[in-house]
Amino acid sequence: MNAVNLIARDELRLMRRNRVAGIACVLLVLLTLVAGASSWAHQRGIEDLRARHQHKAEQAFDAQPARHPHRMVHYGTFIFRPLSALAAFDPGVDAFTGNSMFLEGHRQNTANFGDVNQSSLLVRFGQLTPSFVLQTVAPLLLIFLGYGAIARETESGTLRVLMMQGATRVAIVRGKLRALGTVALLVALPAILGLVVLAGTSGAPILPMAVIVLGYAAWLLLWVTVIVLVSTLVSRSRDALLALVAIWAVSVVLIPRVAPDIASAAVPLQNHLQTEVAIARDLRRLGDAHNPDDPHFAAFKRSVLQRYGVARVEDLPVNYKGLLGMEGERITSALFDRYSGGSYAAQGSQNANVRAVGVISPAIALRSLSMAAAGTDFAAHRRFLQQAEAYRYDLVQRLNRLQADGVTYSNDTASDADADRRKRIAAGNWENMPDFTYRAPDGATLAGSALPGLVVVSGWLVLAGALLAVATGRLGERR
Repeated sequence: MNAVNLIARDELRLMRRNRVAGIACVLLVLLTLVAGASSWAHQRGIEDLRARHQHKAEQAFDAQPARHPHRMVHYGTFIFRPLSALAAFDPGVDAFTGNSMFLEGHRQNTANFGDVNQSSLLVRFGQLTPSFVLQTVAPLLLIFLGYGAIARETESGTLRVLMMQGATRVAIVRGKLRALGTVALLVALPAILGLVVLAGTSGAPILPMAVIVLGYAAWLLLWVTVIVLVSTLVSRSRDALLALVAIWAVSVVLIPRVAPDIASAAVPLQNHLQTEVAIARDLRRLGDAHNPDDPHFAAFKRSVLQRYGVARVEDLPVNYKGLLGMEGERITSALFDRYSGGSYAAQGSQNANVRAVGVISPAIALRSLSMAAAGTDFAAHRRFLQQAEAYRYDLVQRLNRLQADGVTYSNDTASDADADRRKRIAAGNWENMPDFTYRAPDGATLAGSALPGLVVVSGWLVLAGALLAVATGRLGERR
């Protein structure tokens, strides 16, 4: 057996003799298993709940009696965002962004009813998921297991004995890396197996799963390298432990918490009330469909009469009020899209700033990688909002078209006792409206969006490896 294997075996034997370390390893494995099982059960419960509510909302819309189409525009409908297949591994921003939307005419609502608003405060501090265990807890365990890997040998004087017996500096460091890397693999194995089981039961795509496995493998290997590096640089185990805990606290806890606040301060967002006031102000400037003297809608009326070659709206072959509703919805939706586009751009800038901070904190890069591959990041939430708005606009315009084609102008403007009945169209029309179907991105898209995070974590691993190589060359010189 060569020197590397001997040193690695000896290091693992020391870890086994340390009962605290053994118990900590077992607890971490159990914690990962519990996190995987509870997260999977939570995901299944949410999926069933949202699917049930979505079905009820569609049934309620289809079951509406004969009505005027514009009443259905205001009746609206609810839609619910489905979870991605890998959300049980990393739920991402799902708990904070809301998962349901009320779609109606003349308004562009946002998502509501996030889990944070309906659950205990503990959710705000992070759910117990496999990703949380690997990102936060596993590095801490590796620190307590490996902080004395080299420093202990230096402190006790056994490092010089090892070198006198023929063990090279490289062999000593590689042996320590191999031992701690074996522990890291055992720690990550339950989460990886859970990911495979999850893919088998939910049909998750392979490519993003492979990126997740590579990302977390690089993350844990980075910590193994950093732990051995710090243990190589200091002469006392206590100093190594203090330095490593400080690195963990700053890079894993502090910077990821502070970075979003810095990004929000750098690129401020308008709050909901400010946006509503600004939209209402701009709507007044756009025009009033109920005002016959409004310049925009007066011009629209002239263009409609010219297109059909008639002099009065009463002579049109379609209901002018339906056409008016379609035009009003078109210009208001364009205004909503302009404001939402500005909000998306600001949030995109904030996320870009956070990712830039990820260059100095690989924990942020890993979280970005994990959420992007799992399809639970802000981009996924934005994709849902955009598809929901496209569906809302299409649904409202279909109802406005029904008013234009299914209700005559004379009936629509009548006020006699039987007018209300004549304004209604058959209930079967509601069943012909298409239901909302969320189009999830394919595996290649998810994996591609996660690659920048993987590059950052891998870059940190290469840098740590280079520093360790330099430190290895000087091992034992100062002692």
